[in-house]
Amino acid sequence: MDKIDIPKKAIYRLSIYYRCLQRLKENDVETVSSDALARAAGVKPSQLRKDLAYFGQFGTRGLGYPVEALGTTIRETLGRERLQPVVLIGAGNLGSALLRYQGFQKEGFEVVAAFDANPDSARTRVVTIPVFPEAELDTFIRDQTIKLAILCVPAEFAQAVVNRLVAAGVQGILNFSPLLLEVPADVTVNNVDLALELEHLSYFIR
Repeated sequence: MDKIDIPKKAIYRLSIYYRCLQRLKENDVETVSSDALARAAGVKPSQLRKDLAYFGQFGTRGLGYPVEALGTTIRETLGRERLQPVVLIGAGNLGSALLRYQGFQKEGFEVVAAFDANPDSARTRVVTIPVFPEAELDTFIRDQTIKLAILCVPAEFAQAVVNRLVAAGVQGILNFSPLLLEVPADVTVNNVDLALELEHLSYFIR
C-alpha cells in the first residue's frame, strides 16, 4: 500500500496500538472501543481517534474498531508485512545482550548480522547471529539492501560509523551511543540514552 504521511510521534503511538491489538487478537477479541484501546495504550481517546483518522473512516460508531482489520492496516503501514532485516554495529556487552534478545522477530524485525572491530571476542559471548569484521559493513549493507541499523559503539566512533551507514543506504538508526548524531534529513535516528531514562525515573523515587 502507498505510504501515508504520518507524523513521527503518531508512528510511535501506532506501534503501541498494534501491540495492544495483537494482545486482543490473541484473546479472541473481535472488536474494541476507542475508549478501551486508548486506555490499553495509555493515551486519550481523542488522541487515538486522531491518529487512526490517518487511515480514513475506520470503525463503526457504537461497535468500535475491528481488531484484526485495524491491526492489519497498522502492520502494513508500519512495514511489518514481512520481516525487516537489521544489522547491529558494536557487539560488546550491550550489543551482545541485544543480539541474544528474542523479541525482535516477534515484532517483525530480524537482526541478520553484527559487526565489530574484534569479532572473535564477540563470538565468545554465546551469540548465534554471525559477527563480521567492521571492515565488511559497507559491502554487506549494500549487497543485502539493509535499511535499519542498531548502533552500540563508543561515542568517539559513533559519527564515523553513522557516516558509513548513511553512505551505504541505511535510512533508520537506533542509537545506543551517548552522542547526538548528524544525519541527512531523509535519515531517522532514535536515541536510547539509558542514563537519561534512569535520571527521569529517579525523579519519582522518594
